[in-house]
Amino acid sequence: MSHSPKAAFLDRDGVINIDHGYVSTPQQFEFIDGVFDACRHLQQQGYLLIVVTNQSGIGRGYYNEQQFAALTQWMTAQFAQHGVIITEVFFCPHHPTNAIAPYQVDCNCRKPAPGMLLQAIDKYQIDPDQSLMLGDKKADMQAAKAAGVKRKVLVLSGQSVSEEDKASADEVWPSIKTALTRV
Repeated sequence: MSHSPKAAFLDRDGVINIDHGYVSTPQQFEFIDGVFDACRHLQQQGYLLIVVTNQSGIGRGYYNEQQFAALTQWMTAQFAQHGVIITEVFFCPHHPTNAIAPYQVDCNCRKPAPGMLLQAIDKYQIDPDQSLMLGDKKADMQAAKAAGVKRKVLVLSGQSVSEEDKASADEVWPSIKTALTRV
């Protein structure tokens, strides 16, 4: 009897790496402490690891899709060296107002819209009811809620968060490292 896999949806900047703002090269990419152990643990608990990241830096012209792809390849290789498989990285290059053509669109993939999560759920036949979202913004929690992802975790390793942001989550963790004791 086959069952649908569960997934840990991970925001990138502020969850996987320190958010230095529009990170586009391995030199700027600083892994958050404990991320490899945490992701290995999630993987051992049966979660697919899926990254869902807003990358309006592409739309704004700060870096291009090729540069983003190269960084993503480098990042997933670092995870692989630590025994962690990233199933896929979904990204949104758009921005509704501050972007160059053809990226200036009101899309359904930029979080808080759930497009990237829905795409992954459809592609990998994921059970959102068994899944979780780890993000550092209210927009991540809203995207998870709209996609029906059951467990919404806000981490404090990224953006500074308000009480309202915290209220949008089911749990608030210092960082992804907390997965080691909570999942």
